[in-house]
Amino acid sequence: MSTSSQGPVVPAALGPRLRAALDGVPVYAPGRPAGTGPRSFKLSSNENPYPPLPGVLEAAVAAAGSFNRYPDMACSALIDGLAEHYGVPAAHVAVGTGSVGVAQQLLQATAGPGDEVMYAWRSFEAYPIITRISGATPVQVPLTATEEHDLPAMADAITERTRLIFVCNPNNPTGAGIGRAALEAFLARVPPDVLVVLDEAYREFVRDPEVPDGLEIYRDRPNVCVLRTFSKAYGLAGLRVGFAVAHEPVATALRKTAVPFGVSQIAQDAALASMRAEAALLARVDALVGERARVTAGLAAQGWRVPASQANFVWLRLGEATSAFAAACESAGVTVRPFAGEGVRVTVAEPEANDVLLATAAQFAKLRAGAEAGAETGAEAEATGG
Repeated sequence: MSTSSQGPVVPAALGPRLRAALDGVPVYAPGRPAGTGPRSFKLSSNENPYPPLPGVLEAAVAAAGSFNRYPDMACSALIDGLAEHYGVPAAHVAVGTGSVGVAQQLLQATAGPGDEVMYAWRSFEAYPIITRISGATPVQVPLTATEEHDLPAMADAITERTRLIFVCNPNNPTGAGIGRAALEAFLARVPPDVLVVLDEAYREFVRDPEVPDGLEIYRDRPNVCVLRTFSKAYGLAGLRVGFAVAHEPVATALRKTAVPFGVSQIAQDAALASMRAEAALLARVDALVGERARVTAGLAAQGWRVPASQANFVWLRLGEATSAFAAACESAGVTVRPFAGEGVRVTVAEPEANDVLLATAAQFAKLRAGAEAGAETGAEAEATGG
């Protein structure tokens, strides 16, 4: 065995035998941080640009005074608060480390090698990662030409191996919402032993009355589970607390698959305090929805095709121009979330950040139009021998 300055070098063949299911699984890529300039803004992670809601910081600081003790593993006060707030039985509520943590628990409870997990694509990029980690096979159904879930195609793709279906509503990263009639028609085609997870991380930003509240959908459907989070509208992204509402067998399974003491007491108390500050929450969400409308209208006026978003972000399908647009934004002081070769997701943030984004998009559109015109002129000249 050879050695290096860091210690012995162990041949790969002699190292630990890791699960083959991890082969090819990418590491989740977080949104790039803001730059270091005086006018730098992070529009890459769909975070809330506002500070904690009134009373939340005080609750968190108070809880921090006892972090030498384990948190309440059952999250009793938070679960009772959620049950009262949403009008559901406490036995139907389960809490986890953000909605993505709860989603991974759902996969642990439902799917393994030989099983299939379905979701639209592109959708939340954690879905294929947590599916492969569970050992299950991902089934990706392409979005429609209008960036929406193709629910009929998803229903057609269900097999006897399907165990769980993620329906992201509104969809991340396109922002498109699913209407009640379409969702109910889809659910009518799903076998009762297949769990449908309505991922509603952005529910608070929905303004289209046709997009239903998943909690209304789940009540008489034992195979429907609703995911929510405190990371987005509530502004607790750094504390990692999300929850699921599902019928008792599913909620019980979530408690069995939870990481013991995974949700800190600081997160639990901050989430409770956030729910008590509902008036301030609604005002902030309304402000972001107003900025969403302004950004969407501004981009549309520049000639961009912007799908109607029901979330706190907008989507630009740019294809091969994706990386160039992201680089232009970063140079201007705003970091966005590029999906190579597909498009860019841009978080709606404070007005100043949105102004920079709109100015950058306008300049990029102008340069792009000039380059395309030049290319066309050159092609015409070549065709005529000029």
